[in-house]
Formats: sequence, structure tokens, C-alpha cells
Amino acid sequence: MAIISEMPEESSSSRPSTASFSARFDPLNPLAFVEKVLDFLGQESDFLKKETAEKEIVAAVRAAKERLRKAEEKTNPAEENPTSASNAEPMEVEKPKKKEKEESAEEKTNPAEENPTSASNAEPMEVEKPKKKEKEESGPRVPNQGNGLDFDNYSWTQTLQEVTVNIPVPCGTKARLVVCEIKKNSLKVGLKGQPPIIDGELYRPVKPDDCYWNIEDQKVMSVLLTKHDQMEWWKSLVKGEPEIDTQKVEPENSKLSELDPETRQTVEKMMFDQRQKQMGLPTSDELQKQEILKKFMAEHPEMDFSNAKIV
Repeated sequence: MAIISEMPEESSSSRPSTASFSARFDPLNPLAFVEKVLDFLGQESDFLKKETAEKEIVAAVRAAKERLRKAEEKTNPAEENPTSASNAEPMEVEKPKKKEKEESAEEKTNPAEENPTSASNAEPMEVEKPKKKEKEESGPRVPNQGNGLDFDNYSWTQTLQEVTVNIPVPCGTKARLVVCEIKKNSLKVGLKGQPPIIDGELYRPVKPDDCYWNIEDQKVMSVLLTKHDQMEWWKSLVKGEPEIDTQKVEPENSKLSELDPETRQTVEKMMFDQRQKQMGLPTSDELQKQEILKKFMAEHPEMDFSNAKIV
């Protein structure tokens, strides 16, 4: 455990006195320390009221991670120069001087001449390696910057309310050459006379009347889909395609102020529960149940709650 306390330098500010900051740092819960720092900033300055506050904080975190990465690279110079170890191998080969030993070594280094099947038997071992990558790629992927995925022939992004699909098309493509069928549970997009680029069942239903498409700069087709359930992150655009890890979705906090109070409260609750799950801590619903149980226990001291469990 560590205690950090610091006094800011005197400035020409109109404040009557300087403020001190102190907090107890727990290595098992570092995020709690960060939250206290943010609370201190909100109380003692107008920094968090700036529109760019979130972006500046994110930039500071990224810069700290980059400094940490560079520091780790300096402490492991052997990884930066992998050829240093391999350069020593030729020195061992030069030690045998007797002709008989050299000849016996040549015979051992060419077992394929005595057993021609030995070389062919080694080939399947190399063929099996890519299978591991296929298994890794079959799992959830890290989402792109728009909380979707990028493919060779199209990409998609999302917010809680909408999904946007961008499809590159030949330069000069006209709207009359496009085939776009948006239904409640399916999407079909392509060019006339060609196989569809997207054709399948959507991950979740949409509102067809609130969906539309257009061609931007005659080279990119953009399809906007309005989600039916606007409180859920999609794992994929079409069922059957690779899915994203929704635990790594990063909503734009700067847009929370644009939501109505009820929607904003729901979004903030989702973000809080997601952070709690990542740290192995109880969610908001679980915390609420714990508070209700504590209150009930206090009101009924005559009852035995030793075996009580929160479900």
C-alpha cells in the first residue's frame, strides 16, 4: 500500500488557498485511485467541464502506455538484437579439426540421403501450424475504432442507436446500378448483374422505415440501419460472420450529454456494470441487492442470516 500526497505550487489564481490531494493507492484496485484523482480535478478545477476533457485524458493514458513500452524495451536489449545469440553458433562448428569427425558429422547432417522419407515426413508438421491461427480468428475479435469490424469488401461501425455499413464501389457508380434491400431481419446489398456483397440475416432487428442508403462521392455506398433495440451492442452485422468482443467496445462519452435523461442513465449504468465485471466486482443490480439485504438484516436483528445468499 502507498499514500500519495502532494501540494500544488502557488499561482496567481484568485483562490484564497491551495488545495492538497491525498489518496491511498491499492495495487489490487488501481482504478479506484484514478477515480479519486478525477473527483479531485472536478472539485478543484473546471478541467472536466471542457468538451475535450475525455480526449485529453485518453491521450495522456496512451502516452503513459507508450513510455512504459519504451522503458520495457530498454530493459530487454536482447529482444531488440535477436541475432546476437545466433552469431555464436558458427564458433562451435569450427571446433572439430580431425577429418574423421568431419566426415561422421556430414553423414549425420544428411540423414535424408539414407532415409528419403524422413524429409517428407516433416512437411505435415509445418502444414498444421496455420490451423492454430484459424482457431484464434474464430473467437471474438477486437472491434475497430467505430466499434465494428473491417473486411476486404466492406466495413461496419455502430453506436447504441445505429449501424453504418460502408461498401467501396467502382468510381462513377450510379444509384440505379445498386441493389439494396433492407428488411426488419435481413440485408442484401450489391450491384446489378453481380453476386451480392452482403446477403444474410441481421444480428438483431432494425426499423426499415428509419433506414436509408446513399452513394458518397460516387465511390462509397453507405447504408444506415436504425436498431430496433437501442440499448444493445451488436456482435456482428450479419449472423455467421466473425463477431467482436463487446467487452472492448468504447462508447463516445462526449455524446452522452446529447441523450435524453432516461437513455443517458441506462447507458451510464451499462458502462458502470461493464467496468465492474472487468474488475471482478459486483454490478449495480448486485450492489442494490446487497444494500436491501443489509437494511433488512438491520431491521430484524432477531433473525439468523448466517446462511443468507444473494441470488
